Amino acid sequence: MVRNPFVLSANIPAEFFCDREKETERLIQLLINHNNVTLISPRRMGKSGLINHCFQKKELRENYVTLYVDILQTSSFKEFVYLFGKAVYDNIVPKTSKWIQKFFQNLKSLNGKISFDAITGLPTFNMTFGEIINPGFTLDEIFGFIRDFDKRCIIAIDEFQQITRYPEKNVEEILRTHIQQQNQANFIFSGSERHIMSEMFLSYSRPFYNSTAIMTLEAIPEEKYMEFAKYQFKKYGKEIGEEAVHLLYKQFEGYTYYLQKSLNEAFFQTAENGICDRDNLRKAIEGILEDNSTKFREILSNIPERQKDLLYAIAIEGEAGMLTSSAFIKKYNLLSASSVQAATKALLDKDYITKLEGRYSLTDKFLSLWIKMIYGPNFILLG
Repeated sequence: MVRNPFVLSANIPAEFFCDREKETERLIQLLINHNNVTLISPRRMGKSGLINHCFQKKELRENYVTLYVDILQTSSFKEFVYLFGKAVYDNIVPKTSKWIQKFFQNLKSLNGKISFDAITGLPTFNMTFGEIINPGFTLDEIFGFIRDFDKRCIIAIDEFQQITRYPEKNVEEILRTHIQQQNQANFIFSGSERHIMSEMFLSYSRPFYNSTAIMTLEAIPEEKYMEFAKYQFKKYGKEIGEEAVHLLYKQFEGYTYYLQKSLNEAFFQTAENGICDRDNLRKAIEGILEDNSTKFREILSNIPERQKDLLYAIAIEGEAGMLTSSAFIKKYNLLSASSVQAATKALLDKDYITKLEGRYSLTDKFLSLWIKMIYGPNFILLG
């Protein structure tokens, strides 16, 4: 069976990884020189893929223990500590009794809550995060284990801006203190909400100010992605037209995930020795949108009317600036500037929209496209 070369997971085999040579070289260079790194990019631009790609490289794979943890779903400091501890146990603790025992010996705050494997007799990390009574103490114990570990670690924490939403107000200070004291690990703090990440790492008043090297991830250049897409189709006895790739790239403004997802579907639907043109690609995208229509309707049903009106307006525009201008409000029959301002804040907080260089767009580009197809006047997909 022919393997689909347009991989959608973050762990992309090197042969299916597109470009990012300069970013890969720079990130590895910073890490082996013991820098902490802040990696900022819009959601779905490929930052997780880049991190895992670097972790597969010989320079890091042979000399470091690497760990990746995504905290997007977390809503409290306690949940963060649980996920972080589990990631350390799963990735850093070698499967030898010495280090497994040492890990749990360090976690004195969890005495009495640790279970043991019936066969090996070794402790296992299968507790719930609700069993962490004092997350500050537990985190201190986890960092203590990392400091004592016999190999240097590289730890990537994805969607790092999420810690600013925790009800606890001193999480940044706690983590900064631990990381300052850490001499056996370097960190990648990656995030997709640029305005929050920039504030965290570039504002003088914040704990992480001036503590990391800053990298921003932009779209892969169109010519690079064109070359990649054509090569992958050809390698498996298929073809894709340049016009189709160009229109796809333009449609999704180079956002890696949406390009990959569309081509993953189009590749699957293209017969051996067949050619994927604009019409084939359009059908593939329409299929993806149809598959997601129930989810999209559910999302929209839970958004208040004023916020939904603004969401529709931004989706139809594609990108929108001056949301509170009289021209924009009149064009989309919005209520008032103050209503738009309140709706904008709510949609940003819920991550339904993204602000980049003063312009707003929907975070989910497939949802944006689905709304355009239903409500946008004279809209033509890949037109």
